Amino acid sequence: MHTDRQLVSTKFSPPRIGTQSIPRQRLLDAFQGMAQRRVGLVTGSPGFGKTTLLAQWRQEVMRTGADVAWLSLSVDDKHLSIFFAYLRGALQRLGIPFDSGIPPEGVRPEFIDEVVAAIVEGAAGINKELFLVLDDYQHVTDQRSHQLMQRLLDHSPANLHFIIVSRVAPPLSFGRLRLLDEVVDIDCAALPFDLGETRAFLDLNLTALKLSTEEVHLVQELTSGWPASLQLILILLRSDPDARATLRDLGWRSDDLQTYLAEEVLANLPVELAGFMERISICRRFNASLAEAVTGCQDAAALLKRMDEENLMIVRVESDDRQPWYRFHALFGDFLAARLTRQHQRELVELHRRAARWLDAHGLLAEAVRHATLGEDLGFAAEMIERATPASWSLDQLSPLLRLLERLPQDILFSRPRLFFLGCLAYALTARPAKAELWLEQFRQSGAAQPADILHRLPLVQAAIEVQRDRSDPIIGLLEGFEPLAEDYSVTRFGAPALLAIAYCAAGRYADALRCLDENPIPESERDSEMALIGEGARTTCHLQAGRMVDAEQSGVVQLARAVAVHGHRSASAYLGAASLAEVYREQDRLDEARETLANRHGLLQWAMPDTMQRASICRARLDLLQESPAVAMAFLDRQVRHFRHLGLQRPLVQCLAEQSRLALLLHDRNAAAERLTQIDQVAAAFQEASGFFAEIPAIASLARVRICLADNYPDRALEALHGLRDYAQRYQRGQLTVLALLLEAQARADLREGERVEALLVAALRLGAELGLVRTFLDEGPALQRLLVPLSERAPSEYLSNLLGRFNGGDPSGHGGEAAGPTAQPLLTPRELAILQLINQAMSNKRVALTLNISLETVKWNLKNIYVKLGVSSRYDAISWARKHNVI
Repeated sequence: MHTDRQLVSTKFSPPRIGTQSIPRQRLLDAFQGMAQRRVGLVTGSPGFGKTTLLAQWRQEVMRTGADVAWLSLSVDDKHLSIFFAYLRGALQRLGIPFDSGIPPEGVRPEFIDEVVAAIVEGAAGINKELFLVLDDYQHVTDQRSHQLMQRLLDHSPANLHFIIVSRVAPPLSFGRLRLLDEVVDIDCAALPFDLGETRAFLDLNLTALKLSTEEVHLVQELTSGWPASLQLILILLRSDPDARATLRDLGWRSDDLQTYLAEEVLANLPVELAGFMERISICRRFNASLAEAVTGCQDAAALLKRMDEENLMIVRVESDDRQPWYRFHALFGDFLAARLTRQHQRELVELHRRAARWLDAHGLLAEAVRHATLGEDLGFAAEMIERATPASWSLDQLSPLLRLLERLPQDILFSRPRLFFLGCLAYALTARPAKAELWLEQFRQSGAAQPADILHRLPLVQAAIEVQRDRSDPIIGLLEGFEPLAEDYSVTRFGAPALLAIAYCAAGRYADALRCLDENPIPESERDSEMALIGEGARTTCHLQAGRMVDAEQSGVVQLARAVAVHGHRSASAYLGAASLAEVYREQDRLDEARETLANRHGLLQWAMPDTMQRASICRARLDLLQESPAVAMAFLDRQVRHFRHLGLQRPLVQCLAEQSRLALLLHDRNAAAERLTQIDQVAAAFQEASGFFAEIPAIASLARVRICLADNYPDRALEALHGLRDYAQRYQRGQLTVLALLLEAQARADLREGERVEALLVAALRLGAELGLVRTFLDEGPALQRLLVPLSERAPSEYLSNLLGRFNGGDPSGHGGEAAGPTAQPLLTPRELAILQLINQAMSNKRVALTLNISLETVKWNLKNIYVKLGVSSRYDAISWARKHNVI
């Protein structure tokens, strides 16, 4: 038996909370009811912050007057005698007396009940809450030690609580305690940082290097919120700030990360298990049957069960199968795959081929094609696609299909009509219309008899090409009356109505667009199909084209959330939804939400459909203007202008040039604005009689000219130029542009001293703007419009107008005070409000703020409301963003 003098005292010392740590308030809140629970259980993989979390919780609970003891276990504590010695030492630090009558040999199994009785009696005699944290409990392996702990959990008094921290689920029975609601559980799924925590961690620790929203999103995507990998990225960025430009290329390439994973995860694993994990790392997801087929290991199911129980960096994947599916943490999977490539290169081809055949046999076409291509079995990959039923083909197969097409010999390709057709469609859907057009022409001129089903679907391929060329008119002729075949591809069943609806909307046939979507409803069983979600995204696009922000938000929020949940952050359906919803948020003056929606979706600006790229580009530029500076916005638009010139997309090009002209006027650079207008006119000359999407080009030219005329104080010329914009807006049912035309005309007539007409125009704009849910359309016109609206608010007050005026100039409705930003902003807040703002900047909850400042929770909430009103914001995040921007915190 160890005496107290033989015990290592540091094992009773809780770890220090480093200055780099952020409060895990989301998880700490889960422990709030710990005083009413018997046990807390925290399990998770290495590096997920279990110990830090409990150290933070310990500080919180000690403020309530409770006693907390800490015991850090190690591999040396696996035997019962040693474990009990340290357990006894920890309990004594809680003030629990041990009867000297308990002999050293009292830890033998026959004396466990006596030991437990002594602990229970000693704890019950103490009039306060007692907590014992057992860290790294996975080192306890003696079954008798578990027996001792089980008895303590089952019989401990109400004031004695145990918190068990372990990499694996301990072999203890919690069933009865869970039924009695006596257990607080935090598992590996809850431990990773969420996006807000990642942002707070980076903001706290990179004070000299503020990452953009896009970069924070990228870090979150790379790390999946794994604190250990975030720490490594932090070290890298501190030592080499320029590494932010290559964040996407990190991962297993980091020497520090490789060392950490090798030493903390793989070092203590049996060679057989490590090799098994490396071989199944070729699969993006796996179950026991697939793992057995790939590795040839008969014990695959048992090994996967062990990996799951020991939290070896795998997570369960949602699936309808009875057999559970798993995937590795992204960085860990990359690390394993890199080791496999280095050490077992010759095996790779065979492993991929085994995976392909299993996946093909189980109807998982996209993954099967990917593995067959990586296994250099191109013929088998082509055969799978050819014999697959249309119902089994979906957009998630585009990437493996394109990878295959780039490697297939022409003779194989041309001998398989269905594969050739799908190739044309794949290129059209992935913004490569030139390649699709070339293939389609070859397809038509081949002279060979083509299957009837392929010939029937060719209009859809042509329509997909037309939409990538931004030519909406031909789509109506191609797809009106088009009917999918029975059991057809999802892209045919849902894509054709979506393309036709967008073309109708481009032609100003808003009602026809919605009717087209309503007459082609999506079955409930297929709502998660990506093409179905793109169809839903088309509805949001139609609402947005008509300027109906309320309707667009209602459909867009649901569509984007489902697209991300089912198909991922950068899926085609998520891209379409994000472009629309970001613009809705921006128009509603919810700028941070708009920025978050666009973040880390670079493809939106480079290779999506032209309308999607245009919408995202203008939204991003306007966010840059409002949140960064005109120079940042102008530089971004310069890049997009070059990009759209390269693609030959005239409408997005004109939109970006018009936005640059507006920015130049804001910067009082009349020459730069006129230069952009000249470029716009050169393009618009060819589209004066155009219809559909292209009719927008001369309308935007008119808008740019109107702004320059107003800036030059030529209101009569502005009114003349306004005809083109107004006529387009009315003919094509563009509600937002109709409101803008009314506002610009009001400004011109105000310059001409036509007061009554000005008021009538403003009233009409406000009525329509309220109906559509517009905000930034008004605010972006700046002080010139504000001066017209202020007197109107006195003669014809309304809640909508009052809200608009409250948003001008950072919440100054008078129109005289200028912006509330800058050095004068800080005195708006009281010392207590500033203190609260500084604490919520540290990711503290309202309760934590109240505890820290020794004030009531209601006082915190009341002060937060005052802060929101003073700063003209509506959320904690907006308040923090405002305070950082204006150097208040």
